[in-house]
Amino acid sequence: MINRQQPLAPHVPAVPEQEAGYLFPPAYLELHRSIRWHVPANFNIAEVCCGRWARSSHRDRVAVTEYAQEGRTRTHTYRQLQKAANQLTQVLRGRGVVRGDRVAIVMPQGFATAVAYMAVLQMGAVAMPLSMLFGPDALAFRLHDSEAVVALCDPSALTNLELVKSQAPQLRAVLSVTPSLWRGASPAPASVITRADDAAVLIYTSGTTGNPKGALIAHRCLIGNLTGFVASQNWFGFDPAGPEVPPGALPQGSDAVFWSPADWAWTGGLMDALLPTLYFGRNIVAFKGRFTPQTALELMQKCEVTHTFLFPTALKAMMKAYPGTAAAPVREAFDLQLQAIMSAGEAVGDAVFGYCQKQMGVTVNEMFGQTEINYIVGNSSGFYAAKPGSMGLAYPGHRIAVIDEKGAECGSGVVGEVALHRCDVHGDPNPIFFLGYWKNEAATRDKFTGDWCRTGDLAVRDTEGYLWYQGRSDDVFKSAGYRIGPGEIENCLVKHPAVVNAAVVPKPDGARGALVKAYVVRAPEFEATDPALLIADLQAHVKGLLAPYEYPKEIEFVSALPMTTTGKVQRRVLRLQEEERALAESRLP
Repeated sequence: MINRQQPLAPHVPAVPEQEAGYLFPPAYLELHRSIRWHVPANFNIAEVCCGRWARSSHRDRVAVTEYAQEGRTRTHTYRQLQKAANQLTQVLRGRGVVRGDRVAIVMPQGFATAVAYMAVLQMGAVAMPLSMLFGPDALAFRLHDSEAVVALCDPSALTNLELVKSQAPQLRAVLSVTPSLWRGASPAPASVITRADDAAVLIYTSGTTGNPKGALIAHRCLIGNLTGFVASQNWFGFDPAGPEVPPGALPQGSDAVFWSPADWAWTGGLMDALLPTLYFGRNIVAFKGRFTPQTALELMQKCEVTHTFLFPTALKAMMKAYPGTAAAPVREAFDLQLQAIMSAGEAVGDAVFGYCQKQMGVTVNEMFGQTEINYIVGNSSGFYAAKPGSMGLAYPGHRIAVIDEKGAECGSGVVGEVALHRCDVHGDPNPIFFLGYWKNEAATRDKFTGDWCRTGDLAVRDTEGYLWYQGRSDDVFKSAGYRIGPGEIENCLVKHPAVVNAAVVPKPDGARGALVKAYVVRAPEFEATDPALLIADLQAHVKGLLAPYEYPKEIEFVSALPMTTTGKVQRRVLRLQEEERALAESRLP
């Protein structure tokens, strides 16, 4: 589905970034312009992720390894995955599910969850992932808005779903998914032919205001993901200089094992972990327990994980819990086999970057994308140099720009909004684009300025084409006329041994417009330290490393930061809290 073509025909436009004058690394530029996507008219995610493997000589390769907290493992092959998916598809058909119906999946990482996705997708229905962490209100809105007809759930989620079933008129059944649900059903082939542009997944994303929006993902979007996936995973066992990344053959000598704590109900877990790993016929590790640094390291050791996706918050926690030493790095202590670490969701920062290099033995590949347009920018340290703190380069095929409010491309060194062009660097339609927001044409239109899809994230581009994250457009603020991006200050604070995590937001101020305020989670060993002394120390720490106007004028210690279920800090919650406090103070006599 990704291949190198013959030399470009004369009518094919030159690489847009080359025209813009960026001095890209030569090897990267050659790769960027030579790789092209092949999007067949008919394409089905379940077929390429499971069906073809189950029919091949690789049918008995491990598809899913379930890892238990005690270190026990249980493996499931592609043959077993396909058989169970066929049986579950028959169960869904018996419940009246037809092509195009939305089927909710409220399940943790596990073999049964992989079965659910394959069963729904191969029958042409639309999988709607929902987090196990959602409460009744969040479930009710999504089930009602999507008009889901069936909900597949883990037994532990059954109660919440039954509570809200009456609020979703189209919902005909809530099914607790265990092997007993499909056992006994016919294992006969149950797949249908779907078009590449047919809807496959409906994922709801939370914006800064209003109700969540449902992003409708096509089957072809997986193809658009592949260049970013292999690049962020240091080519996942493939040779980037080779003739192609073959859709039907396994590369010689590659026994990649993938694991990520990312929930399979979100883009990071589904499109960046589960589906691409299965697409390449590899083994993905599933763990439904709570993330801790110790559990993560023990899992990677026991399962011989070679490739992973870890959120910056997870890497920060590991860095604090297991700092390691030069003489005894973490990689050796846990006998890690890691070949690549991808990280996304927040800026990685140079502290985490250095930790991964020195202690994990791998240069972390920062990646940037969104549910609507995933895997568009990032690093690939196994192929081109990664710059500490940089978001990286546009992944092969994608036409990326930093644009201003009017949609004009910004020059190097100028802050603007990261955007993706509807066409790839060869002028062909980019398969990574979502179909649109579910029942919300206005929001879909607002996502675009001409042919540019806006991300809402700010960055600046250097002369070599690398992007440097400046924060969400609604996270950046001004203080005394200075433009403040929270990421750099947060990264600086985390370098201090007393700080486990930090979030920076504006605090309304009459004189300056806003003050720089930091919410800080302290390391346990600093809990007893005098707060005033620690605040002064942290302020001096930032002053010594950043510009004078960037140090936090106010620091508030908290036990935890508000986080999304995907591991991102919710600065918006803290910002609104500061605005409410300021309003309350203004009303005092």
